[in-house]
Amino acid sequence: MQSSLNAESAEKQAVARKTTFASVVLNLLLMTLQIAIGLFANSQALVADGVHSLADLVSDFIVLVANRASAEKPDADHNYGHHRYETVASLFLGALLVLVGVGMLWRAGMRLADLGGIPAVHTSALVVAVLVLVSKEALFRYMLREAQRVRSAMLIANAWHARSDAASSLVVALGIIGSLAGVRLLDPIAAAIVGFLVARMGWVFGWNALQDLSDRALDEAATADIRTLLLATPGVRDVHELRTRKMGDFALVDAHILVDSLISVSEGHYIAESARARVLTDKRVLDALIHVDPENDAVAHPPARLPTRSAVIALVDAELAKYGLRSAALNVHYLSTGLDVDITLAADPLADREHDANLAGRIDLDGLRARLGARKISLQRLVDPAGVRVSGHATRAD
Repeated sequence: MQSSLNAESAEKQAVARKTTFASVVLNLLLMTLQIAIGLFANSQALVADGVHSLADLVSDFIVLVANRASAEKPDADHNYGHHRYETVASLFLGALLVLVGVGMLWRAGMRLADLGGIPAVHTSALVVAVLVLVSKEALFRYMLREAQRVRSAMLIANAWHARSDAASSLVVALGIIGSLAGVRLLDPIAAAIVGFLVARMGWVFGWNALQDLSDRALDEAATADIRTLLLATPGVRDVHELRTRKMGDFALVDAHILVDSLISVSEGHYIAESARARVLTDKRVLDALIHVDPENDAVAHPPARLPTRSAVIALVDAELAKYGLRSAALNVHYLSTGLDVDITLAADPLADREHDANLAGRIDLDGLRARLGARKISLQRLVDPAGVRVSGHATRAD
């Protein structure tokens, strides 16, 4: 299971490097062209789009750093790994986009406040805007396809960032067309729209990242899938207190499973490990903590101040010693209905059914139950070492 996670993480890192480097190269070329031609052609919208491309370069750098950091193995300071570095990167990316968008809006507002000073736009600005539009849309489709293949929220966010670039470039192209047609205020209006789109996209990314950093749970459908996996585990009677929290592109799961209240600790542990293994087959789950309950502790708890196991053993041994007996095994069940005690006597080859019946009648089980504050005490005999049962008698005091 761990090797599968490592392989998936390695593939995600490779895709992140490949797609991000492609974005870096393209944005560097487009940014240079947009700002240079925008200044030459007097197009504020094209210059604003160039600044947007510059922000893309910074965001690509953030993605690369976060991708490298999130791949680090768990250590003493980060026991669950470093997957949330990607979420932190998404938060910074969102904040950056909001700042860039607000700056664009401010600049466009200043230009609109002075309509008489808006210069005519050169045709070359339209050529560059169309080129950028086609390039950014192609980049978006490529990045989204790769991000969805490796199921990386950070890379998907970066891909949609590229789509916002394409959308802004479309607005810029329309603004330039309007300006060339004689309506010069359309160019700064286009710049303002681009600023709004960029700020809105940044807010969405930042808000989602903040929610994930605040231990946001998986959605209802994913949680239902995990519950189904737990309930499908043999020995699991019910599931309660199922909780999930995001860890980068993965999630941590905590769950309480209900098992038979009288099974052994080892069997309960085996059921819990089986349930955990099933949950980890869901690729969205990084790790799972399964708690075993004999009863639903969300609605029922054992009575307070029940005697400890050592106290129970001391009282039982003292009572049995009066008759020259000793217990071979003692099971204590702490349930919401009270304390149940199962006493198993050591094997005795000389004992028979009548002997055990007389013995059970002499032992003061009612008095022992009262001293323990128990609801029920059962008494039984082990088979002899040869494997032949010498007594099938059991006495129970209720």
